[in-house]
Amino acid sequence: MHIRVIGAPMDLGADRRGVDIGTSAIRYANLSDHLQRIGHTVRDYGNIAIPQPESCPIGSPRLKYLDPIVHAAEELAHLITATLQENEFPLILGGDHSIALGSISGVARVHPNIGVIWVDAHGDFNTDTTTPSGNIHGMVLAALAGVGDTRLTHVDSWGPKLRKDTIVVIGARDLDIGEQALLRDNQIHVFTMSDIDQLGISEVMRRSIAVASRHDNPIHLSLDMDALDPREAPGVGTPVRGGLSYREAHLAMEMVSASQRLVSMDVVEVNAILDRENATARLAVELILSALGKRIW
Repeated sequence: MHIRVIGAPMDLGADRRGVDIGTSAIRYANLSDHLQRIGHTVRDYGNIAIPQPESCPIGSPRLKYLDPIVHAAEELAHLITATLQENEFPLILGGDHSIALGSISGVARVHPNIGVIWVDAHGDFNTDTTTPSGNIHGMVLAALAGVGDTRLTHVDSWGPKLRKDTIVVIGARDLDIGEQALLRDNQIHVFTMSDIDQLGISEVMRRSIAVASRHDNPIHLSLDMDALDPREAPGVGTPVRGGLSYREAHLAMEMVSASQRLVSMDVVEVNAILDRENATARLAVELILSALGKRIW
């Protein structure tokens, strides 16, 4: 596989600072070297330019930093589209989860039937009317599905980007009340940690891959590192106890890889300021490797 690594050091979509240096932390954990060792060729594009919060007006408290987030999403989307058209695999490093607005928009230009596996402690399915915080990283999946403010749903002048029946959220355990209603009303497939406890991660992933690829779809994998339990991934902006274990996360990635449907991936919310000895970034690299073909045997 020819992999293009693209950094999107977004720190505008959330309140807690520090995820903008997640791109550097993951690279520092020898991402490119490890990918090359399992047989891939790697080209690192560097980072797209994203302003810091200090240099931008916050705008509406219901849609914080909307304008610069939309601008960055459109730039990233064009880059992802070009990457796929050049027959390279886009691996996007965040930054907060609002970068998925750009990464998935870019993929959907090339693969209009793309299915999405969203591995996250949160649903990211709020809108400006349901959000308790105004943080756009909690609205991005809804926007991609065409739900919410049109400036988000129609990034790059079109939308929706995703079919709702090919979206799967895995690992949810912290959903806002209004967000729960939106997820149910829009019939989004959600596997909570309780579902994983009862069914096991293998069955959850089998069902999730079937949903995301139901129309012979290719799959985009969006991995928020807060999906893992904070004992495994301490360096995230919004940790929630009771998340995926080390082996559950690896098996989830291995099963996505085995599906042979994966065409793009983003990894987000590594906060190096809150991390311990770069443990979360190193785990992110391990999970990327599992998603891109590394096996125990």
